[in-house]
Amino acid sequence: MWEIERLAGLDSADRTPESICACVARIFQVRETEVALLELSGRMLNFRYPAELKTAGAIPLSSSAVAARTAQTKRAELFNGFTQVKHFSVFELVKLGNSGLDEQVIQKLMSAPILARNGEVIGVIQVSRKAPRPAAAGPDFTPDDLRKLQSVSRFVGRLMARGHSPRKARPEYSIVLKEHFSAGK
Repeated sequence: MWEIERLAGLDSADRTPESICACVARIFQVRETEVALLELSGRMLNFRYPAELKTAGAIPLSSSAVAARTAQTKRAELFNGFTQVKHFSVFELVKLGNSGLDEQVIQKLMSAPILARNGEVIGVIQVSRKAPRPAAAGPDFTPDDLRKLQSVSRFVGRLMARGHSPRKARPEYSIVLKEHFSAGK
């Protein structure tokens, strides 16, 4: 799992939402525009990444959105038939960069809470696969993928908990992640 070690090894100056999400995209072999990072502010989830969604609005914790449910329950979820799940599709209408994905919709999604050390939710990270139809979206996410996302979210939680801004992480964390994945957990 060298990719997660790479995430842990980001220089402190490069621990931005953009660099973190780019690394997460490589870990799950998805496009950078298929990763979302949301931060909890009061009772609202605000997008930190992708940049285009920062001004598109926020998600109330009281809503039925998947990200809100993830934050409320503190449980990771996986959906390989996401088009059948009730969700806020308004964010899918926002054109993200030069990706050409505006005609594509989220077909598959994983969502995991980002927790501070005290167990409080400070955000949500989501990884998706977008395509015009399910068969074109690539492989299904697996339970192992979801466990990997949970490990990534714990690391991102450590970054965000430091002043709610990704800056410094403890260097031994990459060792913990390496041991975790080497043990096949």
